[in-house]
Amino acid sequence: MSALDTAKRWARGVKRDVVALWIAARDPRVPWYAKATAGAVAAYALSPVDLIPDFIPVIGYLDDLVIVPLGIMLAVKLVPGDLMQEFRDQAARRDKPVSKVGLAFMVAVWVLAALALLWLFWPKAA
Repeated sequence: MSALDTAKRWARGVKRDVVALWIAARDPRVPWYAKATAGAVAAYALSPVDLIPDFIPVIGYLDDLVIVPLGIMLAVKLVPGDLMQEFRDQAARRDKPVSKVGLAFMVAVWVLAALALLWLFWPKAA
């Protein structure tokens, strides 16, 4: 198996796990702390807007390559194993959802950052 095939298989597994975590965040059998973690990770991963935009060299892809996979690993460990397997099976049969909550959160972060910068650099009256 080539490195490219391995990378493609890993990427498919990550995508499946994100959808499985999205399902886990809505399941009543999952503990509240696992739901919160799974929901946050899925919302961020499924959001069409990143915290660090991809056009920023090097660090733009940092969240996609490091932060999201680490969040997925943490959330998967918190969800009971038998339930996680059930959610993975469901996720394999579903289309990838889009997180409107994740989008709203990222837009709010960017708006707050813009407002903070305006406040910081706005000329102050003496």
